Amino acid sequence: MLGPYEALNDGRIRFRGNRVHGGIDDVRKLEVPVSKLQRRVQDLAGDKAFSSIARINHRIFSAAHAYFAGRGALFTLLPLVTRMISSPGAVYGKEAISYTSDTSPVTLSWFDLPDSAFLSESSQIYLELALAQPGVEEVYSVYNSFRLEASDFSHLSEFHHIEFEGRVSQESNLSCAIGLISHLLKELLENEEEALAHFLPADRLTELASLTSPSAYTHLTLREALDLLLEDTGDNRFRNFTTDGTFGSWEEVRLTWICGGPVTVSQFPLLEVPFYHAENEGSHPRTANNADLIWPGYREILGSGERIGGSDELAAKAETFQLPPQDYAPYLETRELDGWRRSSGFGLGWERFLQGVLEMPAIWDVCHFPRTHSTLKP
Repeated sequence: MLGPYEALNDGRIRFRGNRVHGGIDDVRKLEVPVSKLQRRVQDLAGDKAFSSIARINHRIFSAAHAYFAGRGALFTLLPLVTRMISSPGAVYGKEAISYTSDTSPVTLSWFDLPDSAFLSESSQIYLELALAQPGVEEVYSVYNSFRLEASDFSHLSEFHHIEFEGRVSQESNLSCAIGLISHLLKELLENEEEALAHFLPADRLTELASLTSPSAYTHLTLREALDLLLEDTGDNRFRNFTTDGTFGSWEEVRLTWICGGPVTVSQFPLLEVPFYHAENEGSHPRTANNADLIWPGYREILGSGERIGGSDELAAKAETFQLPPQDYAPYLETRELDGWRRSSGFGLGWERFLQGVLEMPAIWDVCHFPRTHSTLKP
């Protein structure tokens, strides 16, 4: 099967190796190689892997823009500094919802303003605001994102998002997301085979081509995914309907091996996902109308979901997540606009997608200038 990792019965996540890197017993034990990253300029000059990655990145960039242009979606310029972050649970609502999956943002001072500013960890909120423009039905962005979390084999402190928001249902939104990935893979296979072959043998390239079909994906709810993991492992923790302690890196990798390919997992517990996700009407326990996409033998590379539509529902969520009304007023007032219609959107993690496709051991291996919690060099 495709993918860099295998989740072993003893809890290890083994890197299987590719044409550049040998196998690694457990990637969760990898530490950020600070001294190596600080020598990155020498590696750029002497390691062909980076010129191959450069060509692949350029193709992803041009192919993503072409895909969205074909849909009529508009590229949107957005700020990176904000008071209105899209995952505020870790900042404002942690006591009320201690199990939220929200990650803490990076803070900084902004001139003489009394309140701290945040570096954006997603463009999602501003893409929603952009839909307030008359005649604008779909928008997208390609931007840096920042999160105050320690880097590991699949996390960077600064990374890049390809994000989309449109006046579409979640079903159509997920179809759009899978269509984007299919388009990126086709463009890479047709135009950058030599660059891909630096990392992957011929049989892997053939397998990649199979993922250009939507039929390659298995679609599960979280409850169904946990049931499969329970059946596979016999571990009773999977009886609990939560992602806390039941659906991390090992479980994501393992699930794709059980299913034999990429998997979408939907209907997460409502308060374990960012506040802006819509609720599945009548669900019990309460679930969000969202879906994550997990790359085979790897991790989640894309998150998606339908947004809250009504002002009352959004106000209730804002209270639960303890959002400061003075900061989130622009977002809340969108639901009061004449003709406002519900939207859905997704965000594709660029480096994660690349790591999964190239089957690399760690996410910093696919970055020319990786930003981790432990170094800002080069």
